[in-house]
Amino acid sequence: MSKAAAELLGTALLVAIVIGSGIQATELTTDVGVQLLANSIATVFGLGILILLLGPVSGAHFNPVVTLAEWWTARRGGGAGVTAREVAVYVPAQIVGAIAGAILADAMFGEPLVEWSTHDRSAGHLLLGEVVATAGLILLIFGLARTDRLRYAPVAVASYIGAAYWFTSSTSFANPAVTIGRTFSDTFAGIAPGSVAGFIGAQLVGGVVGLALVAVVFRPGRTAGAAN
Repeated sequence: MSKAAAELLGTALLVAIVIGSGIQATELTTDVGVQLLANSIATVFGLGILILLLGPVSGAHFNPVVTLAEWWTARRGGGAGVTAREVAVYVPAQIVGAIAGAILADAMFGEPLVEWSTHDRSAGHLLLGEVVATAGLILLIFGLARTDRLRYAPVAVASYIGAAYWFTSSTSFANPAVTIGRTFSDTFAGIAPGSVAGFIGAQLVGGVVGLALVAVVFRPGRTAGAAN
């Protein structure tokens, strides 16, 4: 129960940070570059704090792709990781949390509580951006795990997401739950419901690519020597 609560709360606060900072930025300036800068900075700090706070409880996934990747890695390698039962609890908690976070952000800024986004993000180059963003995220997280450096995850993951806001065309959603949550707000950070299937598909492909890269780069017997 505590793990599910941590995943729900963490995902809700993450989405509230992403959407809320986007609304705040658009109210303060009309410069799109400054809006994205404000949005990305708030996300970096907020995500880092959430991972630091809730990581010891649930692992601070806040992301179905991360949860599924950990389950698959544990299933294949026989090591520690989430079970199928935990996956069945984590993923719904993350999705519900993301929706709640979007509604909370809208409420804080006096926006309609539920207003479907009209921000179309269906172009092919945006989907490629999502593949790259998600693959990089999985490579980072599981690379840190393979090299026994997960203690750096709050800084490393938050920093990567902040960078990916700028170097990917999609501004790095890299998270199916967050993608679903962002459809509920017709604001700066929103995504039209019609674009969701493509984004989630790209994120799942990115997760597979990321795990393949982990298997190639961090092969058993090679990482120990590199870490010494």
